[in-house]
Amino acid sequence: MKKIISIVFLGLLMFSFTKKEDSYTEINQDSKFTESIKRGKEVYTDMCISCHMANGEGLPKVYPPLAKSDYLMEKREASISAIKYGLKGKIVVNGITYKNMMSRLGLLDDEVADVMNYITNSWGNKNSKMITIEEVKAVSKK
Repeated sequence: MKKIISIVFLGLLMFSFTKKEDSYTEINQDSKFTESIKRGKEVYTDMCISCHMANGEGLPKVYPPLAKSDYLMEKREASISAIKYGLKGKIVVNGITYKNMMSRLGLLDDEVADVMNYITNSWGNKNSKMITIEEVKAVSKK
């Protein structure tokens, strides 16, 4: 009986010193950002691809490019507003003036954030600062 108790005790003692593997996936800013970009690609495919094309280059002088877009990367709030509320009037993208209208897409704030994270990290664009739902909510119609 003492032998059995000793074996059980030693087993418990050894078990307490072994490294335990966590049974959860660590969630950090990078994984949230990556997941947002993945969801944003789906939104883009559903809502944006018909005008801005699969390669993000748009249609010359009709629909502005998102690929390597100075407007998109330099006018973050205006870009969020365009997706959230639509856009009317002139904008200049990469030196070319566009006067077409972009209708309101009816996206939720989280979808706007996701698609912004996707397009600002695709086709030569690089944005290391994640666009959050809170940031999108703070953008009001002007």
